[in-house]
Formats: sequence, structure tokens, C-alpha cells
Amino acid sequence: MKAAIVKYNAGNIYSVVNALRRMGIEPLLTDVAEELQQADCVLFPGQGEARGAMEYLKARRLDEVIRNLKQPVLGICVGQQLLCRYSEEGDVDCIGVFDVDVKRFRPQCHEDKVPAMGWNSLYDLKSQLYKGFQSAEDGTESAPYVYFVHSYYVPLCEHTIATTDYILPYSASLHKDNFYTCQFHPEKSGMTGQKIISNFLEISI
Repeated sequence: MKAAIVKYNAGNIYSVVNALRRMGIEPLLTDVAEELQQADCVLFPGQGEARGAMEYLKARRLDEVIRNLKQPVLGICVGQQLLCRYSEEGDVDCIGVFDVDVKRFRPQCHEDKVPAMGWNSLYDLKSQLYKGFQSAEDGTESAPYVYFVHSYYVPLCEHTIATTDYILPYSASLHKDNFYTCQFHPEKSGMTGQKIISNFLEISI
């Protein structure tokens, strides 16, 4: 399998490279349009600031390339947010695969810390990305328990395929056509995250 990772000015990319290597896959880290288009699947991770990331992507026309990819694509953390229509972070228009705006967490009480950082469970699971898991509301130990670090979130919408709660319920994952996303970091979520990545790779076969 030829797996490509979008190379751009966002942190956390190499942790995804290492996660794939642990699974026996040597990914291609690239910002070359043709290489992204020819891959069997594309991972679009990131950790950082939305405006700076979008300026980098637009300067290289990678926003257009990503928007028009036909193979399975997995956006991770900032990658999920950049696939949305608009982000309050930096007041910036994003790639626009998902017709929803990214919002900033607004604390409701003293205990609400931003960024949201730590482990949380997922529920209302849908799509092949969560094959083999059961939702947290089912009260089973097989519910995904995954690691988050973020100050902005995607509200619940028609494309939500997993939900989690912090201050309010929000989209932990999205799916539309060949685009899948995780707000959390599967590459930092142990065996659970590895299974989610494996499910994504199976979609690509």
C-alpha cells in the first residue's frame, strides 16, 4: 500500500509517520501534488494554528489538491478542522470539504480548561472507521478511549460519525464521501488508535 502524508507547516506530522511505521507501512511525506494524487490513501495530520496552516497550503495550491482527492483521506486534529468551511482560529476560510464552521471552546465554569487536553470516550459511532468498537453509552469496555489536545472544535452536524463531550457535545469524527477525520490523535491513543488507523487503511484497500 502507498500511503502519503501531507507535508506542511504543522506539528505532529512525524508522530503519524512513526505510527504507520509501527504498523509495517513506510509512508511518503510529501507536498507534491502528483505524489498525493497517486497514493492509495492520504493522511492529513497537524497540530498548530489554522490561519498559518491555510496560508501555507494556499500558497502551494495544496488546498485545491486536497479538496479534489478521490482516494480515502484521513484528517487528524487540525487536519479535521482545516477540512471544514471556516475556522474561528485566525478568522480564516478553510478547505471546505465539510460545510461546517470550527468554533473556539468557551469555558462555562472554572473547571473548564482550554485547551481541552486528555483522554475521553467516544459514542454515537458510525462508519467503517469504528469497525469493531461499541459506543461509550453501551457501557462496554470496547468503547474507544482516545487522546485529545485542542482549543477549537467542530459542532455536531450531518457528517458526525463519533461524538465526545467537553463543555458540550461535539464532533470527534466526520465522514463525507472519501474524507474521514479524527479530532483526537489516533497515533497517540495506544492500541485503540492503532485499530482506528488500521480500519482506515482497510477502507483504502
